[in-house]
Amino acid sequence: MTMVNISVRVDPALKKQADALFSDLGLNMSTAVNMFLKTAVSHNGIPFEVRRPTPNAETRAALAEYKEMKRNPAAYKRYDTFEDLMGEVLDDA
Repeated sequence: MTMVNISVRVDPALKKQADALFSDLGLNMSTAVNMFLKTAVSHNGIPFEVRRPTPNAETRAALAEYKEMKRNPAAYKRYDTFEDLMGEVLDDA
């Protein structure tokens, strides 16, 4: 069977972690990628759930605050320039 090369860009730390994992499993990167591709084809899709991450409580609170600020901008202090904002922040520090 003729084989083709594919090129994938990944973070170096992720590659190192994946290499270590696959080595522990007795696999190399090429075999692991082929296993993924064959499984995806047999499932006719990604063989695991793909979804957006659910924001944590702090992020949900920040998003709610942002929405409130958009609904009621008069209730919040505004700045004409970034320098004005930073000046106040640094004065308070």
